[in-house]
Amino acid sequence: MQLDQRDEGEYRIYAGAMESRLGDGYIAAVVVSKVRGAGPLREAFRDDALACGHRWASAKAAMSYAFGKGREAILSQSHRLTC
Repeated sequence: MQLDQRDEGEYRIYAGAMESRLGDGYIAAVVVSKVRGAGPLREAFRDDALACGHRWASAKAAMSYAFGKGREAILSQSHRLTC
């Protein structure tokens, strides 16, 4: 499993790439947490099997997709992500 994180405005995006059980690629996952504003760190969005569990050829590709989906969630749903 590979993990990375990036800040995007008031949010932190955590991206993960997990090797599939069959060993034929990597599954992407993302968690978005609000890190600025009122109160402590809070999870605002999560998807543990992005693209219905699609398998990417590399961990880098899976994590790139996860970061993109995290940014998309922030931009398109920020009014719903307030905790």
